[in-house]
Amino acid sequence: MLISAGQAQACRLALALALDVSSSVDAREYALQRNGVAAALMAEDVTAAILSGEPSVWIAVYEWSGRQQSVVVQDWVLLDSPRVIAEVAARISGHRRSFSRFPTAMGYALGFGAGLLARGPECERRVIDVSGDGVTNDGFGPQLAYRHFPFGGVTVNGLAVLGADPGVVEHFEFEVLHGPDAFLETAQGYEGYERAMVRKLYREIENRVVGGLEAPDRPRREGPG
Repeated sequence: MLISAGQAQACRLALALALDVSSSVDAREYALQRNGVAAALMAEDVTAAILSGEPSVWIAVYEWSGRQQSVVVQDWVLLDSPRVIAEVAARISGHRRSFSRFPTAMGYALGFGAGLLARGPECERRVIDVSGDGVTNDGFGPQLAYRHFPFGGVTVNGLAVLGADPGVVEHFEFEVLHGPDAFLETAQGYEGYERAMVRKLYREIENRVVGGLEAPDRPRREGPG
C-alpha cells in the first residue's frame, strides 16, 4: 500500500499489531486473541483516544509464527471515523487463521514488522505491539532483529500471555521490549487478553501510563532504551 505525504500529514502514531499464531496457540485461544483485538479497538475509551483531535492514528495488523509465516491481516489504514474502526474490527474478527503448526520465530516476526513500518506512514511515533504466550524457539532472537533490521526510532511493546510458558515475561522484558518508552502488558491467559489489549492500546495511543482503566493483571515494566 502506497501512502501519500498528504495522507500521512500530522500523523502521531503508526501502530502495527503482531498476533501470535504459533503452535502453542490452540483454536480456542486464537479465537479469544482475534476477537479480543477486535473488541479492544471498539472499546469506548480506545475509540475516543483514536478519534481525539485530528485523525492521526494509522494501524496495520499481522499474524506471525515461524520463520516465513508472517501474514498481513489488515494493511495500513487511517482510523479517522467510527465506521473505519468498525470495519477494521470486523476484518480482524472475521479473519481465517493463517498458520497453526509452526514454532515461535519472534526475531523473524519483528523483522517482518520493521518492513511493514518502513512502508507505512511517517508518524511522530512508530510502534510494534507484539503479543505472545512463549519464548523464541526458532531462528534468531529479537536482539539480532534489532541489530539487522531498520528499528531506529521504533518502539516495540509487548503483551505477554501468561500460562503456557513460565519464562514468557522474562523473555519479553529482557529480549523483546525495545526503544523509546517501551512497556510490557500481561494477560491472565487468553481469557484476559481483551482486557489487557484495551489497556495496552489506550496507553499506546495516548502515550502515557493508564490511570483510569481497569487495573492490570500484574505490574507493568518499562522497557530498555
